Amino acid sequence: MMKASILFSVISCLVTLFITDVSGDNSPAGKLSAAHYHDQMRQLQAFKASLVSGPAISPIRFAATAPGSRVYRVTDYGADPTGKSDSTEALNKAIADAFNGPSEGFLMEGITNLGGPRIDLDGGNYVLSKPLRLPAAGAGNLMIHGGTLRASDDFPVDGYLIDLSASSSGSTSQEEVKEGSSSNLDAQLTSSSSSYNYEFITFKDLLLDCNYRGGGISVINSLRTSIDNCYIAHFTSNGILVQGGHETYIRNSFLGQHITAGGDAGERNYTGTAINLMGNDNAVTDVVIFSAAVGIMASGQANTFYGVHCYNKATGFGGTGIYLKLPGLTQTRIVNSYLDYTGIVAEDPVQLHISSSFFLGDAFILLKSINGVANGVSIVDNMFSGSNNGVEIVQLDQSNGPFKQIDQVVVDRNNAKGMNMKSTVARGSVEGNGSSWTVDFNPVLLFPNLIKHVQYSLSSGGSFPSHALRNVSKNRVVIESDVAVPANVFVTVDQA
Repeated sequence: MMKASILFSVISCLVTLFITDVSGDNSPAGKLSAAHYHDQMRQLQAFKASLVSGPAISPIRFAATAPGSRVYRVTDYGADPTGKSDSTEALNKAIADAFNGPSEGFLMEGITNLGGPRIDLDGGNYVLSKPLRLPAAGAGNLMIHGGTLRASDDFPVDGYLIDLSASSSGSTSQEEVKEGSSSNLDAQLTSSSSSYNYEFITFKDLLLDCNYRGGGISVINSLRTSIDNCYIAHFTSNGILVQGGHETYIRNSFLGQHITAGGDAGERNYTGTAINLMGNDNAVTDVVIFSAAVGIMASGQANTFYGVHCYNKATGFGGTGIYLKLPGLTQTRIVNSYLDYTGIVAEDPVQLHISSSFFLGDAFILLKSINGVANGVSIVDNMFSGSNNGVEIVQLDQSNGPFKQIDQVVVDRNNAKGMNMKSTVARGSVEGNGSSWTVDFNPVLLFPNLIKHVQYSLSSGGSFPSHALRNVSKNRVVIESDVAVPANVFVTVDQA
């Protein structure tokens, strides 16, 4: 294409010169004889033929990357994009070179700004026998993107394909991660309060196949990590583990231990956790979790879940969509999400907001008492759909003891089809001829034997009896009058 373009330009210039020569004022008498004209044309045609039949013009070649480019293509380091041979060392060399390149200033104090180098996987499929680790802590502004990473058959069963930690010695054991206890979290936050390992590391457009050996991505004590458009499958521990640190954002991603679109015959045998958040201030948005025992385990506070679709393992098989395991300090918002045959569990919820979400297949919300605390809980404007089996939309687990400290708990404005409503606000009425009227709110109210506020009205036609609220025990409201009259009694109660 370039050869033809150059040839056309040369011929155009010659034609222009020829026309000028034969018709310009420099020709004798401004005219040209026919013989001379035809001779000039033959010379021009001969010159044109020599250009066409002559040696080919070498095409202009451009370098794959401009001088000074910070794009590190792993294939240039010997990585095998076909997945037939181990590419661990090649990928680690590319990462090491990215770290050793020029840097510009700092992000957080002690975090060197690498300038934004990119580790480009070139759309290849790479086998790893060991986790990918950044060579040193104290750096940030780097991206790994654009390909598939697959664990080899001898990959460490307790490892992660991408391990964003300063060293393996500082990591929490798998048993501690599985338990997700708040004491472990406190120790992590105390140890990491003065500094972070990494900042602004991005993993994008990746497929991670854990090959049923370990997990996908481990983010330890890091700041502002982004996991975007990733597909993580075949993990046995965690698809993504976030331990300590702040502000890991997981978005537009898909996670599942087994690749399925629902209705898997082996669903009851699912294990592992898709996303395990043992840190604060993280966000999971527009994420699908299609198989795991637990969709999201959160043992850190101030996390946000938006647009999450969990159909990992049905509650009937022992699964949980979202488990909030931080008794007394929940501080979690779950909005516009889809809990598909698997529900939400919150231990001693304090400052928990669940709204605008859809619960399908008898999925419900369970408030679990650990120390008997429920405070600042808002479960509003959700939809529940079930199979008419009498399942309640919000339930209590008081096997460890009853809820005793209940304040500012609002369960209201939800709607249910094929499930039983539960609420902290209820309305009822009774009609009769007598001096006592009782309205039983037990079928609706969430907490047993708890009514904090009552409003009622008594309509008795033309008479004006004296009447009063006499009793609210056991979630039954009793209204009595001084004389027997035919009356309608309307009652509103509130447990908040």
